[in-house]
Amino acid sequence: MLGVSVIVFSLMHLAGDPVSVLLPLDTPPDQIEAFRHEMGFDRPLLVQYMFFLSRAVRGDFGYSYHYRTDAMRIVLERMPATLRLTFAALLFAITGAVPAGIFAALRQGRVSDLIVRAFVLLGQAVPGFWLALMLMLIFSVRLGWLPVSGSEGWQSLVLPAIVTGSFSMATITRLLRGNLLEALGHDYIVTARGKGLPERIITTRHALRNAAIPTITVIGLQVAWLLSGAVISEVVFAYPGMGRLAVTAISYRDVPVIQAFVTVTAIVVVLINFGLDIAYSWLDPRIRLHD
Repeated sequence: MLGVSVIVFSLMHLAGDPVSVLLPLDTPPDQIEAFRHEMGFDRPLLVQYMFFLSRAVRGDFGYSYHYRTDAMRIVLERMPATLRLTFAALLFAITGAVPAGIFAALRQGRVSDLIVRAFVLLGQAVPGFWLALMLMLIFSVRLGWLPVSGSEGWQSLVLPAIVTGSFSMATITRLLRGNLLEALGHDYIVTARGKGLPERIITTRHALRNAAIPTITVIGLQVAWLLSGAVISEVVFAYPGMGRLAVTAISYRDVPVIQAFVTVTAIVVVLINFGLDIAYSWLDPRIRLHD
């Protein structure tokens, strides 16, 4: 988070003098100097960063230049909508990837395995914005089953969740299939089969549990991808989340809102990865720490 704070602070200075970005081009010189002194841009960068950090740890990123209100409050108001979309996309990805990965691994080399691998390749190759437009055209315009935009009811989450989670579902399917095939080739699986255990028990209790550890790692990394992918879905489907707010803030050069958005997103990703570290010890007792 300290590294993220440096990146967020640097956003203000990436385009050179931040005053030239924040003020109109025809601003009189005396007003420019007054604004530079008021914002503290005439101080050394290290002093500016320490002042920024002291405010950031309290959630104070200043006022939005476009919305004329507290930047963090605007982001937090949009946060529940984005988290709902991210959770729905993750649920779609996992519920589709786990059965498909197991199914493909147990039928390695067969036609069904080739079909699953073809869909995996398609899911990783199709651009999100194109998929969003095609789903919108089919299910919203032609069939009228789902709303084309907005956030009213669970129906408005279906298409954005599919678009956001399609790439992650393909990635998790491919990884789970490979890990499960590797686990099924180990000696303890041969021993379990020699003892006469049912294939279902061997797959679920032995092979799948060991194959799940690297898969869960990728699922945690996919959360960051889902949060970034939600930006495309929120813009295309006019979904009122943090991603759409960030795009609007970028177009208006609303730096405080962008800083608050990046910070909140980083905190969510860090917390989720921390939770995954705890989940590892439940899946594999060998990972647990001992005194």
